[in-house]
Amino acid sequence: MSYTALYRKFRPDTFADVKGQDHIVTTLKNQIRAGRIGHAYLFTGTRGTGKTTVAKILARTVNCENPTQEGPCGQCRICRAIAAGASMNVIEIDAASNNGVDNIREIVEEVSYSPAEGKYKVYIIDEVHMLSIGAFNALLKTLEEPPSYVIFILATTEVHKLPITILSRCQRYDFKRITIDTIAARMRQLTEAEQVRVEEKALRYIAKAADGSMRDALSLLDQCIAFNLGDELTYDKVLDVLGAVDTEVFSRLLRCVLDRNVLGCVQLLEEIVMQGRELTQFVTDFTWYLRNLMLVQSSDNLEDVIDMSSDNLVRLKEEAEMVDMNRIVRYIRIFSELSGQIRYASQKRILVEIALIKLCRPSMETSPDALLERIRDVEDKVENGVAVIPAQYDPDQAAAGVPTAGGSPGLTPRLPQAIPDDVREVVSHWGGIVGNAENPMRIYLKDAIPSLGGDGHLMLVLEDGVPSDYFTQHPQNKEQLENLIAGYAGKKIEVNFQVAGNRQEAQENYFDLRQGIPGVHMEIEEEE
Repeated sequence: MSYTALYRKFRPDTFADVKGQDHIVTTLKNQIRAGRIGHAYLFTGTRGTGKTTVAKILARTVNCENPTQEGPCGQCRICRAIAAGASMNVIEIDAASNNGVDNIREIVEEVSYSPAEGKYKVYIIDEVHMLSIGAFNALLKTLEEPPSYVIFILATTEVHKLPITILSRCQRYDFKRITIDTIAARMRQLTEAEQVRVEEKALRYIAKAADGSMRDALSLLDQCIAFNLGDELTYDKVLDVLGAVDTEVFSRLLRCVLDRNVLGCVQLLEEIVMQGRELTQFVTDFTWYLRNLMLVQSSDNLEDVIDMSSDNLVRLKEEAEMVDMNRIVRYIRIFSELSGQIRYASQKRILVEIALIKLCRPSMETSPDALLERIRDVEDKVENGVAVIPAQYDPDQAAAGVPTAGGSPGLTPRLPQAIPDDVREVVSHWGGIVGNAENPMRIYLKDAIPSLGGDGHLMLVLEDGVPSDYFTQHPQNKEQLENLIAGYAGKKIEVNFQVAGNRQEAQENYFDLRQGIPGVHMEIEEEE
């Protein structure tokens, strides 16, 4: 016996089984009870919300020999015939493949014949927006004044494509997206009926991924059950099947962004890709995570609106204290733009990496919110203090008009009072040290400026971005450099790091020790 998909096996047979559309069900039941049945209905709404299902229940109810308060009895001869698709009273038409004038003219001709059995002939036209202009015109007159025994039910997901002349002749019912709670409760009923063990957290994630569509939710549930046949369906297994990412990963990613850790973001994305996660879904879910973060910061009483566990909610509230609203809005804007680009892109990973770098580097953008963030960064640096060697005015050089490292006469980085012997030894072998380093360390050290910190230790000035992240975010790289230096100095030399916005800023504000020690060549020599 062939397998029947869950959304077909458990399709509602009565109004009582329809979930999430109480406003429509109640209205239709009252019309049937009062005998005020309309001649033309328009059911509109997103996919999988019950439009065709409610149309079929209505068609069976008006023809049922023993209708109940909740719809058709399901036992009489007419109900069984309609359910089996053998009744001539209920005609389903797919307008996507029958959208021509001739198809509609056939309907118009058939309308003149009364039903062979039952009270009404019901025409259900699905995806009605696909009809041609000629077909709509052919339908107009019959739709306005059909025989008393004919009911038209038009269903569409794109109501804006229907002519106003069609809309004005129908009773319109808008099907809402179904809530996560309603979808999860329905899936719980079905899994109990199917004797499938499943975690509540897994059901809620499937319900959220369905985006308000009960049919999509049941299709996803079917897929997950098939993958884990015979085992308990857990949250982690659902993530594996759907190619989704756990909320904890979003928290780690956000903290990397707040720390401006580009390397950490890229490495975390590498983990996600290697786990086989779908990047389009990742972008959607991270945008949703940022939305939750925005809501948490907006109010303290939104636990019912934000669908996540108490542990994740505590972490989200902690992160809300770490970032301001304008920055969150900028993050959401960047990822919202990305979600529109990535769906049909061939290089999805590169687009995601560019977006993450944008989050970490506001200087890449000129939008108002990016400029505001750059201003806030400068204010934070001024407030907290920036450890730099300030430029000093040299009256003799100014009088002579001698240009300095910054290119302006009279301004030069302050010379250190005395260079310790250990630091002098390291700088004198700087070319060999850089030449013996392995890539990518060698690349970053070539552009680094060896200078002297306020405590007399060796200080390397690095450009902001990947070079600085390579050493400051990864202690093992700093340790590797100190071991390399120790091979030349004969002892352990502590290295401190200072970050400059760019190379010009580094040259203007920090003294290069290679200029102050005679005999040190500026070019890098690679030693065997």
